[in-house]
Amino acid sequence: MTNGVERARTLLDEAARTLRAAAVPDEALGEYVEPRAVLGIRREPTMRSLGRVWRVGALLIGSSPDAAGHVWATGRITRVTDPGRSQFVSVSAEVRRAYRAAAAKGHFGTGDTVNHGATPIPLDESLVGSGGVLFVEDGEPLVRWSPAAGAAVPLASYLADRVGLLVDPPQGATD
Repeated sequence: MTNGVERARTLLDEAARTLRAAAVPDEALGEYVEPRAVLGIRREPTMRSLGRVWRVGALLIGSSPDAAGHVWATGRITRVTDPGRSQFVSVSAEVRRAYRAAAAKGHFGTGDTVNHGATPIPLDESLVGSGGVLFVEDGEPLVRWSPAAGAAVPLASYLADRVGLLVDPPQGATD
């Protein structure tokens, strides 16, 4: 394994330890599931829990024992609230309502934030030269806001900045 991949693992593990020690609240990680029809009867979509994570900008860092040591590229975010009834205001509003309904059906707690549609990032040699949000170039782990973003920053400074904001948010940010 290259030094850049090992360095990425070390930095992510340190970030998780810092967040855990500071008791920073985590969020749910879920998977949107469209169940198959049974006997021709369509069932409502739901979300299946995949564990708990901390959202650190473009990355989700595993916080629960089953997600520790894992990282994902941020996907969609849904707050668990009463989905309300369909009003056909706009397609995007109906999509958000459907995600809220699926999260509620998935037994996530009311008010919880559920990250879904997240892409797992393997912490192995596939990071070298990767086109994803986390990659290694010239032995240095780097992160970019999205695969389409051209500019990237060193993972060490990115995590120091983002984790620092979660551990010690600016005055008024959490009020």
